[in-house]
Amino acid sequence: MRPITLTGFDRKFVDDDDPWSTFTNRDEALKRRAILHAMGAGPWGRVLELAAGNGSNSAAIAARALRLDATEGTASGTTLVARALSGQRRARALKLIVPAALPRLRYDIAVVAEVIYYLSARDMARTARDVATALRPGGLLVLAHHRVDYPDFAQHAPHLQRAFLRATGRRWQVRVVRRTGRWVVLACSAGDRRWSGAASRSG
Repeated sequence: MRPITLTGFDRKFVDDDDPWSTFTNRDEALKRRAILHAMGAGPWGRVLELAAGNGSNSAAIAARALRLDATEGTASGTTLVARALSGQRRARALKLIVPAALPRLRYDIAVVAEVIYYLSARDMARTARDVATALRPGGLLVLAHHRVDYPDFAQHAPHLQRAFLRATGRRWQVRVVRRTGRWVVLACSAGDRRWSGAASRSG
């Protein structure tokens, strides 16, 4: 595998505002519905979306949030997220390269999709801890990632969500919302600070 860099992502968004057809692809729409199903009807108070890309999920997430921080690591992507959130007064697009301090100290829900395998193991572990620390007790973490590898990943995808949860150092109640041959969406409820192996079967 040859990991893509932030510069590479930035170039993709400059050349094409939907390089992976996430707005139009039927499988991406199915995954988006699974993410929303994992969230539940809401409304949630403070919601964090990490690595929002071009904002293809952001508007739908914003509809279930009283406050949405949709973060993206590239300048071009952040512009696209802001465009997707146009008219959503309680949502904002923020440039944030993880791992980094999150925009707020506390969130009710965090949506982490299509990002962890682009991070090094060290950066992923720190990001996992940061997200877990920011989630309020009883908060919800939604994970949505591929189960198969792609050439531009920094880490192998299978079982990586399990590693992300383990890196938080917390216990999680994990529910598989939707699993296909290519991806899986998990709804993870935050508990105490002790890791539980209950998530180890979730992939």
